Amino acid sequence: MSEPEILFEKRGRMGLVTLNRPRALNALTHNMALLLEKQLDAWRDDDGIGHVVVRGAGAKAFCAGGDIRHIYEQGLAGDPHQIDFFRDEYRLNAKIKHYPKPYVALIDGIVMGGGVGVSVHGSHRVAGEGIGFAMPEVGIGFFPDVGGTYFLPRMPGETGLYCGLTGARLKQADALWSGVATHAAASAAFADLTDALAEAGSVDTVLADFAVDPGESPLGHQHVMIDAAFGAGSVGEILHRLDSAAGEAADWAAKTATTIRKKSPTSVEIAYHQLRRGAKLDFDACMRLEFRIVSRILKGHDFYEGIRATIIDKDGQPRWHPADFDEIESLDIDAHFAPLDDEDATAFPA
Repeated sequence: MSEPEILFEKRGRMGLVTLNRPRALNALTHNMALLLEKQLDAWRDDDGIGHVVVRGAGAKAFCAGGDIRHIYEQGLAGDPHQIDFFRDEYRLNAKIKHYPKPYVALIDGIVMGGGVGVSVHGSHRVAGEGIGFAMPEVGIGFFPDVGGTYFLPRMPGETGLYCGLTGARLKQADALWSGVATHAAASAAFADLTDALAEAGSVDTVLADFAVDPGESPLGHQHVMIDAAFGAGSVGEILHRLDSAAGEAADWAAKTATTIRKKSPTSVEIAYHQLRRGAKLDFDACMRLEFRIVSRILKGHDFYEGIRATIIDKDGQPRWHPADFDEIESLDIDAHFAPLDDEDATAFPA
């Protein structure tokens, strides 16, 4: 018998969740999302549970994202239930955001996509020194979802937009500086930290006892350059500013522009406007916007081409449509944000 994909344990006053697919880097499946939501509901109403702690099995990843291969296969097969994963995942994200008890994510190793969605919205996020946080979705023809519409624009300055358009990976000091993490701790202390949280009367006191100083943040050093380029009013202007950068910023700007130009032009354009809108919306409105976007993305070309090039054929040569940022004006980007016919069915939180 194979082990369950997700484990639940009541230990002292702690409800402990373990994402348990280490060979798949704990990638989130639809079943895992449904089971986690159900367990959170039960623990919410359990007076014996003071707080919830979420961790990933194995040393490589907290959770490397959603099970996108399955989503890809459903799309090719024309499965009408393909969208169900996203509806349920986004509702889970909203439930975590609004959870009435402390929700502590112990994040070490890779955390991307769906893994960000089950961690960053919690009240407490603890980054180990092995954390590798990224929202790389525009590189597979997708968009920074799972609440990225809300939390990325609320990172300092334009650093969230920078992360969303480039897929930049943040380490421990960056995660703490940016607000992705609320605390930093030694990875080797995570087991002891978990034990301490089991009997904790105060989550904040325990986390303060285990907190470490991760040092200076490289992202913090770059944020002036980032703000100067990514504060522009369009993707085209961002690229122009990067291309025109001189002096100390020139090398960084050239590499950043090259990185963006490798991504899906459609996805980058969607992400830009998505995050600009998200800065003015509350969390639940952001999740409704994401459901609108994903409903259109799944009917397009670039997502399937991005997965083919990255996961299926692994040739690293996606053929985007359109292929060039100069052609992007021919697309109706705003159509991705328009209300759906069955908008009431996607209310968040459910």
